[in-house]
Amino acid sequence: MTSRLPKLFCALLVLMIATASFAARPPNIILILTDDLGWKDLGCQGSDFYQTPHLDRMAREGMRFTQAYAAGPVCSPTRASLMTGQHPARLRLTDWLPGRADRKDQKMKRPVIATNLPAGTFTLAKALKSAGYVTAHIGKWHLGGKGSLPQDHGFDVNVAGDHTGTPLSYFAPYRRGNAMMAGLEDAPPGEYLTDRLTSEAGKFIEASREKPFFIYLAHYAPHIPLLAKSNLVAKYQSALKPGATHTNAFYAAMIESIDEGVGRILRKLDDLKLANDTLVVFTSDNGGLSTKEGPNTPATSNAPLRAGKGHLYEGGLRVPLIVRWPGQVQTVVQHAPVCSVDLFPTLLAAAGVRIPLDVPIDGVSFLPFFERRGPPDRGYYFWHYPHYSNQGGRPGGAIRQGEWKLIEFYENGYLELYDLKADPGETNNLAGALSQRANDLAKKLAEWRRNIGAQMMTTNEAYETVPIPQSADGSVVLHARDVTIHGVNVRYEPPAHKNTIGYWTQQGDWVSWDFSLAKPGAFTVEVLQGCGKGSGGAEVEVSIGGERLTFTVQDTGHFQNFIARDIGTVTLGKPGRHTLAVKPKTKPGAAVMDLRQVTLKPRRVER
Repeated sequence: MTSRLPKLFCALLVLMIATASFAARPPNIILILTDDLGWKDLGCQGSDFYQTPHLDRMAREGMRFTQAYAAGPVCSPTRASLMTGQHPARLRLTDWLPGRADRKDQKMKRPVIATNLPAGTFTLAKALKSAGYVTAHIGKWHLGGKGSLPQDHGFDVNVAGDHTGTPLSYFAPYRRGNAMMAGLEDAPPGEYLTDRLTSEAGKFIEASREKPFFIYLAHYAPHIPLLAKSNLVAKYQSALKPGATHTNAFYAAMIESIDEGVGRILRKLDDLKLANDTLVVFTSDNGGLSTKEGPNTPATSNAPLRAGKGHLYEGGLRVPLIVRWPGQVQTVVQHAPVCSVDLFPTLLAAAGVRIPLDVPIDGVSFLPFFERRGPPDRGYYFWHYPHYSNQGGRPGGAIRQGEWKLIEFYENGYLELYDLKADPGETNNLAGALSQRANDLAKKLAEWRRNIGAQMMTTNEAYETVPIPQSADGSVVLHARDVTIHGVNVRYEPPAHKNTIGYWTQQGDWVSWDFSLAKPGAFTVEVLQGCGKGSGGAEVEVSIGGERLTFTVQDTGHFQNFIARDIGTVTLGKPGRHTLAVKPKTKPGAAVMDLRQVTLKPRRVER
């Protein structure tokens, strides 16, 4: 027994020395957050147009996650989760700030949300500062104004962070009217904001290299307005590839500036011999903007994922995530899911900082991935978005367990269930076929909402549908984007590459539009339809009140090859509100058709 004591003593001594050494200098942490960068918007993630050599290098030298999620489909909720490790629903901060106001054309009213990160919140910066870190916030904050700015939540330095969600300017001078972005007053004319924020991070690294430091570099890019350096825009405009998924030169140029900045930071760490002592994380606050929202948009396509920013589908929630820490994080592609709410406990665990027992934490540390111990013990991922988004997203919640994902829409309780392993694009709703599984997940989602005190929506007493008005020339144009969906799979597919009602794979699915007439009369009905090779022949009924027309879908060789077809005439004798419905009667092929537009053209009376 006594012969083992020297060995045991030596082992304990080694452990004490290692622990003391770790405590003396925990890792530096740099968290780089982009704004609206989509899951596929990096070279290493599969983009066929955007060029990101420095991020691709970071991915090769670190861990790249293929199923990383944001805590919300829009910006402020995810930023709150990063700072606290708490779900946005627990913080009652579930929309961008100050959020979209209630409108008469929305069936439900949003809950009253927090307008800033609550005072006294135990934040990532506060936790690291208490452990001896110097802390800097550089870039977009968007979690409150006076009294709730970065310096109120544990940051020693704040550059460019305030209550706003978009920069006052992407080019110096960084001002709008009398307002000026904090810390950027002395900028040379024409300087690009993304470059300047990177420079500020570099200066902080230089000044703080003798101490452990935490930098939260939250780029405003590539959020709208899409503005970039002209030489980079020209470069990508000349390199456009026919048939590519990604085709936006302005967006590509903004991403290149972000990537250049990452390269500069990695070089700075190498030059100062700090690379092995620094944990660098790169991610985004939500999926890419895939709908029209200002000049030069849609910004990107998240294909093969469905939809984008503002939606609870994968395109709105899944984001890039790369972690680099030489010697500590293995160089591997990780396919297990993680979420931005998990970064708070992960980074604190890496820094050796304990979280107080009275602080509620919804995230789960994925430090075991770094240490080759397999995935953390986590059964479910949850989302709660009781809002209408500017991008067309509807209020709802989502839950993921294993490869199964359920979305519940709050307006009517409608459920969609997807097998993400077999169907990452969420094209085949299995809620009807697997009703027990769908209901079990819906119950789990409801239980979770109750447990964290999630706020729900209420009925909007002022709700009134706004019908599509008749044009000045007497026509009525019913665009795909304005459709009301009735069914399981059929949906509106937005630009960049589509602008159509598609995935009409169920005969029982149908669509409708509400419109109003000021000048009734006789109208020729024109449909703009496309149909893939071999899928033609479906019989489709178009009805308006008591009037009914039937047409046979024509094979156009591809669902995106649209042809305009006059299918008959209807007479609408009364002014006011009408509803046009399109219902398939048969479906001989893989899908009924794609439908981009229905137009009612007034018939001219021959004299």
